[in-house]
Amino acid sequence: MHGGAGPIAEDTVPARLLGCREAVQAGWMVLSHGGSAVDAVEAAVVTLEDNPLFNAGVGSPTNSDGQVELDASIMDGAQGAAGAVAAVKRIKNPIRLARRIMQDQRHILLVGEGAERFARAHGITLCDPQDLINPHPRRPEQQHGTVGCVALDHAGRLAAATSTGGIANKYPGRVGDAALIGCGTYANHDSGVSCTGIGEAIIRVVLAKTVVDLMRPGVPIQVTAKQAIGILAEQTGDEGGVIVVNERGDVGYARNTTHMPVCWVRDGGDLVTDI
Repeated sequence: MHGGAGPIAEDTVPARLLGCREAVQAGWMVLSHGGSAVDAVEAAVVTLEDNPLFNAGVGSPTNSDGQVELDASIMDGAQGAAGAVAAVKRIKNPIRLARRIMQDQRHILLVGEGAERFARAHGITLCDPQDLINPHPRRPEQQHGTVGCVALDHAGRLAAATSTGGIANKYPGRVGDAALIGCGTYANHDSGVSCTGIGEAIIRVVLAKTVVDLMRPGVPIQVTAKQAIGILAEQTGDEGGVIVVNERGDVGYARNTTHMPVCWVRDGGDLVTDI
């Protein structure tokens, strides 16, 4: 699980790490009871969409019109299936809607009003757009926190998910990497990836798929993650972070930002956090 890449006020670090731990515990609870990797990443991401400290769901910044617009995507590596939503204004947990789109199988990405119509047709309750606006605006250094999760389940299946409110004061209708399969989210039989950072830069290098394509037998997964971030920095001059899990359950992550809260757990082990 990651909680976004970027500068973080030191007084919020403990709470952000706690939030990531709670999200991982939610996902781990699913896995430990036999649930799938897709179930686990959805549960974990929902936990942080509901946490106003993170830039997802109720913690998202407003655009230049003073509205919250949310993006999210999810991918089932075992099936090669994916679902995504972008620029939705009345969906409290966009990752749930993204999964419903994936299950429906007709489309991969729905945006704006069309995504909300799909939500109504499939039993997902719409919220008042005002419910997504944080009554306590965060300082600029706190407006990071895109969330993402990767999981490997008992059957060896991988899944990845990412959710965000995007950048503060963005142009209405802007879509970042979190809604784009291969950019912010990607999973196949061998690995799963979730990205965070400057969305336009991540899109330019198709970062999540780049991580997967760089995977080589015998090369530590941490080396691969750092290599991908090196490509992002070299080709765009921008910042970001990635988390990746492979089919053996190895964990890798890298960033070229000051902070990126992460948390993970392996079968039978303790939760591990890093910032």
